[in-house]
Amino acid sequence: MPTAYILINYEIGTEDKILNKLRNLPGIVEVNEVNGIYDIIVKIRSDNLDDIRETITKQIRTIKTIRSTMTLIVAEDK
Repeated sequence: MPTAYILINYEIGTEDKILNKLRNLPGIVEVNEVNGIYDIIVKIRSDNLDDIRETITKQIRTIKTIRSTMTLIVAEDK
């Protein structure tokens, strides 16, 4: 099953709204606020990679108070 991690930076003071939105998106398995270069890490899974890409581009990156994202697609087990 395709899996990806999304690292997110957001505008200060908007974390509660973003966390709530992210937790309600399809395919989201886990959402955690973290300390360091990024503010949030999201784990997403789906039956196919196209659904993951669509969720990231059309639902996550369009949240206005998200400043940047970095997506890490998990290499398939061999």
